[in-house]
Amino acid sequence: MSLKHRLLFLCTGNSARSQMAEGLLRHAAGDRFEVFSAGTRPTAVRAEAVAVMAELGIDLSTHRSKNVDEFVDRKIDSVISVCDNAREACPVFHGAVTHLHWPFEDPAAVAGDEATRLAAFRAIRDQISVRLAHFINTAVT
Repeated sequence: MSLKHRLLFLCTGNSARSQMAEGLLRHAAGDRFEVFSAGTRPTAVRAEAVAVMAELGIDLSTHRSKNVDEFVDRKIDSVISVCDNAREACPVFHGAVTHLHWPFEDPAAVAGDEATRLAAFRAIRDQISVRLAHFINTAVT
């Protein structure tokens, strides 16, 4: 039985923001958290997310987009939505679940060449990283 705090990052597609948040938190504090990510309408993990996380030595290449329904019957301690659509569509989780909302812009919505898209993904990755650093330092687990 895990005594780690079970945290779910929730987004619409589970393709970028929630995947990056999952990887970052697992990398930074995986000894304190059991981390998952899911989407309300999952698609596929974006290659740009995999690439910018690899720059930090975090491997998302085996991650898959998951539907939030996979987690509804699991014990989850905290749900953090990282986009407005997911916040509005978040299902009810039973038990003592803390809900937080951290809206980040969708890097997948950025058009342009590869360099432009990667820059957008890096910017969001870094914003998530800053938010997570604060969260880790203040979280009681």
